[in-house]
Amino acid sequence: MRYLIISLLFIINLNADILKPTFIYEGSGGVTDLVYKDAKLYAGTAEGVVDIYDTKEKKLIQSIKVPNIKDFVGDEIASKIYSVDILANKIMIVSQGKMGYRRVHIYENDKLNKVISVQDQYTIAKAKFVDENHLLIALLSNEVILYSLKDKKAIYRVQVSASKFSNFALNEKKDEFILADESGELSLMSVKDGKTIQIFKGQNVDNIFQVDFKNNTFITAGQDRRAAIYHKNATNAYYKNASFLIYSAALSPSAKIGAYAIDENNNVVLFNTQSKSDLFTLGSHKATLTNILFINEKELFTASDDNHINYWSL
Repeated sequence: MRYLIISLLFIINLNADILKPTFIYEGSGGVTDLVYKDAKLYAGTAEGVVDIYDTKEKKLIQSIKVPNIKDFVGDEIASKIYSVDILANKIMIVSQGKMGYRRVHIYENDKLNKVISVQDQYTIAKAKFVDENHLLIALLSNEVILYSLKDKKAIYRVQVSASKFSNFALNEKKDEFILADESGELSLMSVKDGKTIQIFKGQNVDNIFQVDFKNNTFITAGQDRRAAIYHKNATNAYYKNASFLIYSAALSPSAKIGAYAIDENNNVVLFNTQSKSDLFTLGSHKATLTNILFINEKELFTASDDNHINYWSL
């Protein structure tokens, strides 16, 4: 009986360490991308919709739907959203087209305008605003494009490597970005000309699913069950292990806190990137993690393949 009581107390304490969300938003479908700006949360979904939430009122205030597409048998289906970004009053949306090609729309003044069509034949995996007139675009082929919205053409198109593209993240100034691919290496690149500045390697030995770039620090989400931390101007790189493939990872604005999916139950661990010590475990995720997004050092969002977005106030 004594050992049974001790075991039960251990389980209770273990579960108590796993935090529950402060609030849960519900959207139109599985979340593919998250962006936060001026107390509004923008969530791209697999149902071809960008849901916009007022985080002060904690409610959905608008949904932007891109046009449906036809599948290979001619049936009309939703156009999956792959990437979302915000600049001033513009919302950029990358969505599924046909034959593997992607479209880019910009929503402004209550109008949805197509700026890149499937005729451009871009297999876009991710795109972000650099400024009002330029997009940084990454293709599945691991090519990077700086695209002029004004001139409607690529300023440059650079092949990063022969490996398949995974993810990229811009720095705060949007003059550099870190690119991850299936090789497990990270390429620090210049936005202006697409040239590689430095290669970071040694911590991941397989495909990197996601990367984040904050305050000259990088974090990775690795297929090899490693979340690596690199510092741009230092050599003290390291990685933290997980018990399952790490599909998502992120850094707080200061880069003092890292977060990554830790296990097959989709729990997320927050840790001190300097001491490497774990801080919190975030639970209640019912599907594979797709996004972790810090808005400051004490608040963040997590999203999954389902339609739930968890808000956390630590």
